[in-house]
Amino acid sequence: MKKTDVFWNEYCSLHQLENVTYKDAFQFGAEPDWLADLVVEGKKTATTSGHVFYELENEPLPQAGEYSIVLNSSDEPVAIIKIDSVEVLPMDEVSEEFALAEGEGDYAFWWEAHENFFRNELKTYNLEFAPNMVVVCERFTKVYSG
Repeated sequence: MKKTDVFWNEYCSLHQLENVTYKDAFQFGAEPDWLADLVVEGKKTATTSGHVFYELENEPLPQAGEYSIVLNSSDEPVAIIKIDSVEVLPMDEVSEEFALAEGEGDYAFWWEAHENFFRNELKTYNLEFAPNMVVVCERFTKVYSG
């Protein structure tokens, strides 16, 4: 059995959950260990991703109520999150309050980190970054960290 499944089963057993599944197990962004630690500490309660990547990879958008497992850089499960809300909007309309909920620093830091990340990821598809690129803003709650 995979480590993620063992981690998920521990959570479900602890909370008497049956017939519930997790959508995904993933690493956050460019610094997965730091970002995973922020989730475990309860400082990171939001994340932003590029809408275009869901389209390019033919993936459905995240939905409120879905569970995911957060992995560190070694693909070890460190936390389970549950999505509270999902909003799709241009990046230059993301509020400072939302950016701060990502727990990584102030708004300027958030903007620079996301712009750099998106620029690098978009290059893979020969696409350019634009300040008004559409992003997917998720708010989540850490429900388990082992």
